[in-house]
Amino acid sequence: MRSRGLLHAELAGVIAGLGHGQLLVVADAGLPIPPSVRRIDLAVQPGLPGFLPVLQAVVEEGVFEAATIATELGSGNPSLAGAVAQVLEPSIAVMRVPHDDLKQMTSEAVAVIRTGEFTPYANVVLRAGVAF
Repeated sequence: MRSRGLLHAELAGVIAGLGHGQLLVVADAGLPIPPSVRRIDLAVQPGLPGFLPVLQAVVEEGVFEAATIATELGSGNPSLAGAVAQVLEPSIAVMRVPHDDLKQMTSEAVAVIRTGEFTPYANVVLRAGVAF
């Protein structure tokens, strides 16, 4: 048993196994997940767990060099956009792409972490970095 960090064994294992450049997605409850991509389903009910606490825990556990968010996040969910920027920036470079492009990126991910988030565009594609 761990006393700090991620307690979810499957999620901690996926993060520990990431190689440089591999993708990991933290997603809201509605993001389509391709059948070929590993799903780590944390959703319990609408809003639980929330997207931001999961994103924060994942970022603290791993080494990530870049993140991709939907350009629509700024206008479609401005309060979340600001909170996501606080979690990611300045240590993680943030790129913006249309939401449809972000959805296509999920097919290249090692895994998608599904949260219980019920707000629009609450999705981040993280690209693993290296610790040295």
